[in-house]
Parts: sequence; C-alpha cells; structure tokens
Amino acid sequence: MTEIDRVMMQRCLELARQAAGKTAPNPLVGCVIVNDGAIVGEGFHPKAGAPHAEVLALRQAGDRAQGATLYVNLEPCNHYGRTPPCSEALIAAGIQRVVIGMIDPNPKVAGAGSDRLKQADIDVFVGIEEPACQTLNEAFAHRILHHRPFGILKYAMTLDGKIATMTRHSAWVTSEAARGEVHQLRATCDAVIVGGNTVRADDPLLTSRQPGHTPLRVIMSRTLDLPDSANVWNTSTASTLVFTQVGVRSAFQAELKRRGVEVVDLESLTPSTVMAHLYDRGFLTVLWECGGTLAARAIAEGAVQKILAFIAPKIIGGVAAPTPVGDLGLKKMTEALTLEQISWRAIGSDLLIEGYLPQDKTRLPLR
Repeated sequence: MTEIDRVMMQRCLELARQAAGKTAPNPLVGCVIVNDGAIVGEGFHPKAGAPHAEVLALRQAGDRAQGATLYVNLEPCNHYGRTPPCSEALIAAGIQRVVIGMIDPNPKVAGAGSDRLKQADIDVFVGIEEPACQTLNEAFAHRILHHRPFGILKYAMTLDGKIATMTRHSAWVTSEAARGEVHQLRATCDAVIVGGNTVRADDPLLTSRQPGHTPLRVIMSRTLDLPDSANVWNTSTASTLVFTQVGVRSAFQAELKRRGVEVVDLESLTPSTVMAHLYDRGFLTVLWECGGTLAARAIAEGAVQKILAFIAPKIIGGVAAPTPVGDLGLKKMTEALTLEQISWRAIGSDLLIEGYLPQDKTRLPLR
C-alpha cells in the first residue's frame, strides 16, 4: 500500500458521501480508477436500482480502464440483483489491480467479490482506510447483520443535563451552529422519530432545512392526542408517518390521511415494532429526536446503537426539568451504560459527544 492508495481511498469516501441518505437499503459506495498516475474515471452509487459506483467509473474511464488500478470503499458485488455483478464488469474492462476499503459485511457473500477478482488474476488489496470505510457504512452493516435499521439518539442538553426548563420551554438549548449540524445529520438519515409529547410541546418541522434529502418524519403516539394544526401535518414540506395503536381516534386518523399523512396502527406500539416496520421499508438509518421517556424505551429495546449528545454551556436547574433519557430501571452506578468508541468536538460554543452503546447491555428490563 502506498500514500497514493490512501489518498485515492479517501476520494472514494468523499464521492460516496454525496449520496448519504439516498441509497437505502444499499450502501454508500464511491469508486476511482487510476491509470499512469492520473484519475481516468470516478463514480458513486446514487440510489437503489441505479448503476453501482464501479460501473459509473468504468463508463467514464472507457478504454483507459485497461491495465488500471480501481479503488472502491466496499468490496465489489459478485451476484445478480437489480444490476449485474460488478466483479465481472471489472474483469471485462481489463482492470489490473483493485484496492478495497472493506469486505462486504454480509456473511453470505463476504469475500466472494474479491475471490472472483483473484481468480481472474487481478491483484487485490483489502483494508486501506478500513476504519473510515466501516464507519461510513455502519448502518448498512447493522441492517445486514441484525435485520433492523441503525438507530441514532440525538439530543441537546444544558451543562446540568436538562433538555428544557420546568415549563418545558426548549428554544433554544444549543447554538445556531449546533442546530445546523443537526440539519446536516437529518439529511443523511432515512427517518426521524419523535413522540407525541414533542409534537405537542415543540411543534417541530423535523426537516433538513437544506436542498437535497429530507427524511421521513415519524410520529409515535398511543393516544393520538395531537393538535389538529402542527408543522408535521404539512406534507408539502416532507412526508409524515404516524404510528399509533389499533382503533385509536379513527376520525382523526381519517383526517390525517386526507391531508396526505400516512397512518399505521399497530397492536403493540413500541420502538421495536416501529423499527421492524422501518426495516421492512428498506431503511438504513433512523434518527431518534424524542423526549426522555421514549428515548429510554428505545435504548432499553435495543433500537438505539449510537448517541450524539450536544452539550451547551448553560445551567437552568429545576428538579422537574426534563432530562434526555428517562428511567432505565438502573439502581447502581455500576449498571450504567458506558459508551464506547467515544469522540468529541466543539461546534461553536457547544460540545458534541459521540459514542456507541454497548450492544451486549441494551434490551434492559424496564421496571
């Protein structure tokens, strides 16, 4: 591996990110083809059903792909799906060397693409910039291995751990720069979930506020005791899906449907049943922006894998002021869920802490 290999793989990741939030259930993939030290072809997978990144890069390269090196952040496929296998396209184009960021996480197909290339006497190298490649497609890997979307819990809190005042006023906990970061995050997700309390208290838009992808807005409410007028009912801005219990407020359900809101009533309305439904819709990443009660239930049921906590340098106090995560039924500090792979960075005057929940300790028996 050379420095050029590393730089080209970083370019693959840069290309792949251009389709963030748009490829579900497919992964994010970018590809670069280099011949005689010059880039002769580039491409990224734009959406499910569209040509793969390798195919688009080969089209751009044309005859210059003969004898070239191809870089791709995820192992080329070796099976027929909506499109033919990329491994065969690489062989037919005369690619001489292939550098792969990471192997396909699907245990049924992992390694098959690289093995096929080796059988065709193509030099194959795996693992360049692998941690970055794995992070980019962590939602894809989670969906493949666990048959559920990847859940991210995002919240903003004060330095003393409050998400609103005692009167439930919360605009705004963090700075404009931090809120802009959240809008960018939403644009990379397939859905954003809140509960009925958030709709009643905050009347959120739940949009990305920028050109491009806006996630599906998902509302969970057992009672459907929701305002007749709310920003999320305006489906000209973004699509909205409401999950509720069977038989609840049928007249209001009909009115929401008339406005273009999709309503799904379930026998059991829980984070697990909602995530199962969103998996069936082909979703990769789901962003939880809910209040503490629903957040605790989502964590306890294993619907959340990653935490993004925005912390503002403010103190508001209040014994009854809401906190980001409700009761998890934990009684001792030794039972606390300790985040793994932690990172943090400043965003304006605020701090963002990111980390992953220990997956062997989620699915807690809430009391």
